[in-house]
Amino acid sequence: MVSDSRPAQLPRDTRPQQTGLPPHDIAAEEAVIAAMLLDDDTYARVLPIVRPVDFFREQNGWVFDACLQLAERGEAVTVPTVAHELERAGHLEPVGGEPFLQEIAGKYFTAIGVEAHARIVARDALYRRLMQVAGGIAQLASAGGPDASGVLGEAEALLLGLRSAEASGDFKRLRELLDEFLEAPDEDEDGELASSVRSGFMDLDEQLQGGFKRGDLIILAARTGVGKTSLMLNLARNAAVGQKSTVAMFSLEMGGESLAMRLLSAEAGVKMARLRLGRHGEDEESRVMHAHGLLASAPIYIDDSAALTVPEIRAKCRRLQTDYGLDLIMVDYLQLLHGAGRMDTRANEIGQISRSLKELARELNVPVIAAAQLSRAVESRQPHIPMLSDLRESGSIEQDADIVMFIYREDVYMQADNWQQQNPGEPGGAHPTGLAQLIIAKHRNGPTGTITVRWVPETASFQDLLLRPNAEGYEDYGDSDFLN
Repeated sequence: MVSDSRPAQLPRDTRPQQTGLPPHDIAAEEAVIAAMLLDDDTYARVLPIVRPVDFFREQNGWVFDACLQLAERGEAVTVPTVAHELERAGHLEPVGGEPFLQEIAGKYFTAIGVEAHARIVARDALYRRLMQVAGGIAQLASAGGPDASGVLGEAEALLLGLRSAEASGDFKRLRELLDEFLEAPDEDEDGELASSVRSGFMDLDEQLQGGFKRGDLIILAARTGVGKTSLMLNLARNAAVGQKSTVAMFSLEMGGESLAMRLLSAEAGVKMARLRLGRHGEDEESRVMHAHGLLASAPIYIDDSAALTVPEIRAKCRRLQTDYGLDLIMVDYLQLLHGAGRMDTRANEIGQISRSLKELARELNVPVIAAAQLSRAVESRQPHIPMLSDLRESGSIEQDADIVMFIYREDVYMQADNWQQQNPGEPGGAHPTGLAQLIIAKHRNGPTGTITVRWVPETASFQDLLLRPNAEGYEDYGDSDFLN
């Protein structure tokens, strides 16, 4: 006899009828339970697909849970053992006793197709949860209130929470991953890295092996006044202008107009004060207009809300990704974010925030760069070079981050005269004025190291330290004459 590999047919009289009840399929639920009773291999096949709470008939969920408990302990899953497990939990009589288990085992005589039956149960459970979320959104809309955007954010958070809860993965064979790697090269048609977002700094991109990788959480940390926001703006500009990447920037500390002014000043090479007061000359005016045209076409989106949570950021980024695409998320800065719930300590709240940012990077498949404040410990020792322990609530941040990068400027801590006294053998011009070090203190998938760049205080911007020849043989800073 030729065996039939098709899933066992479910009896018609047990299929859900048009009763007005939410989506469910009792026959599929019973088929999954029967497979657990008939085949020891069923446990591993259905575990990634369906959970006890997914069963519409509560008694079926109890039986399925009893089967899981036995399998997890390595015990045989049979009618008597399941009955005993149910009796221990006080559920045997409510489900119909041992005769009910025997009836199910006899009704479905094969475990073939159990994955298909499990997916039916899980899918119907998803639809029921979606109906619950829709009801919650309807209640939010009914309550109304003056803050329509807040209600919309809560509604999106409910939907995104449902999506996150349903997202699950399973094993992939190494061959499949290798085939994906060969079939999807890192470079697109224009030669731009599709799997990375470049920083725009030559040595930094080389150290990061091509730039910021999608799905990574990057922490950019420094003390106040060293240049965190300035470097974040540089990175945003380089990604948007140099690589045409869509950037979402959340600024909890500075207003959007101030950030735009900083970008324009750096791009035009005009001092911020002169630009703000309109005291620039004709040559500078020409540069400002050119910079304005370049930046106006850059896909950079700034949200300067003073109070944000990660779920709100996720909801806004989801909308942006749907409408315009999304390649990079920037948060300035991490310690100003609020946790999604009440935490007993600030350290636990920061831990929840950093984990949520990492989940956001993985979920949206983009790099997330979050600025972070360093503790005062860095100022109380010599030299003042930052270390991982200087991160506030460093344990959770360091653990969740794929890359931790510090900004260190020696000229912030030591004036030229003091530096000369401590370095009498060095010429006066050797004082590190206008130099900054980008210290990669942690790199989960690559080397650590230190990159030296130029700091331009007049425009509050960073540049590559060394000039390089462009295609025409002229020397420039890369994508821009003034900012890279």
